[in-house]
Amino acid sequence: MRTELVSEAGDRARPNEDFASVGLPASGQGGSLVLLDGVTPPPGGAGCLHSVPWFTARLGGALTELTVSLPDVPLAEALALAIARTAEAHAGACDLSHPRTPQATVVLARWSPLTVEYLVLCDATLLLAAPDGTVTPVRDDRLALLPRDLLRSAEVVDGTLRNKEGGFFTAAADPGVAARAITGGVPRAEVRSLAALSDGATRWAELFGQGDWTELFDVVRGQGAGTLVERVRALERADADTGRALLGRAKTHDDATVVCVEL
Repeated sequence: MRTELVSEAGDRARPNEDFASVGLPASGQGGSLVLLDGVTPPPGGAGCLHSVPWFTARLGGALTELTVSLPDVPLAEALALAIARTAEAHAGACDLSHPRTPQATVVLARWSPLTVEYLVLCDATLLLAAPDGTVTPVRDDRLALLPRDLLRSAEVVDGTLRNKEGGFFTAAADPGVAARAITGGVPRAEVRSLAALSDGATRWAELFGQGDWTELFDVVRGQGAGTLVERVRALERADADTGRALLGRAKTHDDATVVCVEL
C-alpha cells in the first residue's frame, strides 16, 4: 500500500481549514482516509468561540479514530458519533444552533480485504479507480444543482438552504445530518486506488476544465498530488490576472487537499 497526502492553504496569512488523515490499524488489515473541507464563515461571527480549523481538527481526529477502532460500525454512524463528540466539546460555550456554527464537507473511505466503503457529504469528491483504469467519481451534487442566484445571498443560503431539506448538508453540530450523506461500498477487488479531494483541488477539472476525472486522477498518480495543486494555483493566478472570467467572485485561491491511496 502507498499513500500520499498534500494540503495547501489558499492564503498563507490564514490557517488552512481543511483536514486530512490516513489511518492504518495495527492488524495491518485495511485502513481508512478522512478528508474535511472547513466552511469559511462570512464576516460577522458564527455564534462560536472556536475557529473552523479547531472544528475540523476535532471532527477529523474523532473520525480518524472511529473509522479505525470501530471497523464494523457503518461510516454514517461513525460520522454521527464524531459530530456528537465534537459538539459536546463546545456546547457549553457556543451557540451550536447558529446556521454558521463551524462545519465542514466530508469524505470518508475505509477498506478491508473484502470491501471499500465510502461516504461523501457536500462538495468534496472521492474518486475510485478500477484495475482496468476506469475512474468512478462519488459525489454529493445537491449544492451544485442549486440555482447560482440563490447562493449569492448568505441570508438566503443560511435561512433556507444550509442543512435544510431541498438544500444541501454539511457536518456541523447535528449528528442526524450523517444520515443525509452519500454512502455505499464496492468489492475490494474492483478498486486499485482511490483519491479524496477538497473542492479547492477539483477546480482543475470543475472550474478550469483542464480534463475529466480520469485525467485528473492520472495527474495525481503519475506526477503526484502536489503537481495537481501547483497546476490549480497557476490556473487561478492566470485567471485572476486576466479579468477573473472563471473565478468571478470566488476566492482566488482556496485551500486545496488531495489524499491518494494505492491499495
